Amino acid sequence: MEETANIEQREEGDAGQAELSMEERLAVAEAQAAEYLDGWQRARAEFANARKRLERERSEAYFNAAADIARRLLPVLDDYDRALQAVPPAIATDGWFDGIQLVRRKLQQMLEGMNVTPIAAVGEPFDPNFHEALAMQPTDEYDSGIVTQELQVGYKMGDRVIRPSLVNVAQ
Repeated sequence: MEETANIEQREEGDAGQAELSMEERLAVAEAQAAEYLDGWQRARAEFANARKRLERERSEAYFNAAADIARRLLPVLDDYDRALQAVPPAIATDGWFDGIQLVRRKLQQMLEGMNVTPIAAVGEPFDPNFHEALAMQPTDEYDSGIVTQELQVGYKMGDRVIRPSLVNVAQ
């Protein structure tokens, strides 16, 4: 019974199609093809945009994870630097001290491999994007607004600051 209804519907559709001229059917087919093409192009553009957005988000997530690791390692590097500056001369000649310096160099190289670089500070104009001012110092050596002393080294990863330099600025 269902088959008979389907056949009748097809015959009625075919009869309706027969009433249309070939030009009209061509125009309908071309309009339908244009609609399908437009839909396909939109879907393709949406897919390309989604792929770009996903790639950008993946890259941002990678950068944030790497920056977080670097931020966690910077205090270790600071501690090494402070320890190496305070080494008594008697210890500085021991062979194991060379090993300590080697570990510090490896840590520095690892950070450099992650594109982590120190921010220039002393003698540079104060820039709140790179420096955090802790005090203003009167001085004749530097012009006003110039960094006079770096209390903690700042670092950037690529173009982004991951830790600003803590500085004193000339008054």
